[in-house]
Amino acid sequence: MLDPLRQLLDKQALHELLCTYCRACDRRDYALVRSLYHDDAIDDHGAMFLGSADEFVAWLPSVLGLFEATAHSVANALFVVDGDRAEGESYAHAYHRTPPPDAREIVIGGRYLDRFERRDGQWKFLRRSLVLDWCQTTPVNPSAYGQFAAGAPHGLPDGRDPSYLALSLLGRKQPD
Repeated sequence: MLDPLRQLLDKQALHELLCTYCRACDRRDYALVRSLYHDDAIDDHGAMFLGSADEFVAWLPSVLGLFEATAHSVANALFVVDGDRAEGESYAHAYHRTPPPDAREIVIGGRYLDRFERRDGQWKFLRRSLVLDWCQTTPVNPSAYGQFAAGAPHGLPDGRDPSYLALSLLGRKQPD
């Protein structure tokens, strides 16, 4: 019989892996992205990219560098754990803002279809595939940034982001 507590702990670890991936991409922490994949993992972003974890991390700066800001998030996430193997489908939203002069906001909705494996007690991606379900593109409205949360600090795609100053434990977070 499956241990319910072990199942919950495994599913929580997998969810944290997904959230760490989002943070690592948005903060352009490519070393952290790489640490989330097993050495023999494959990432499949369709026609955009298909290859090894090392190749994926080498490709990411060329794509993420096109944007002033990104905000990746996961919503519904279902996992099935079978010992040291797991599979999951997670719904994702990803916001991308291009720089001026022709600034645009691109929001995609899709799903990650993941296979995970626990090795040496640590869950990592073994195969990650992206499925695009919808996409929306709109021009940036600069006045909206002045109207809403005008005094809030702006997020930055690197180690200068306010989260690194405000959250010292999270800023150095590595997967457990």
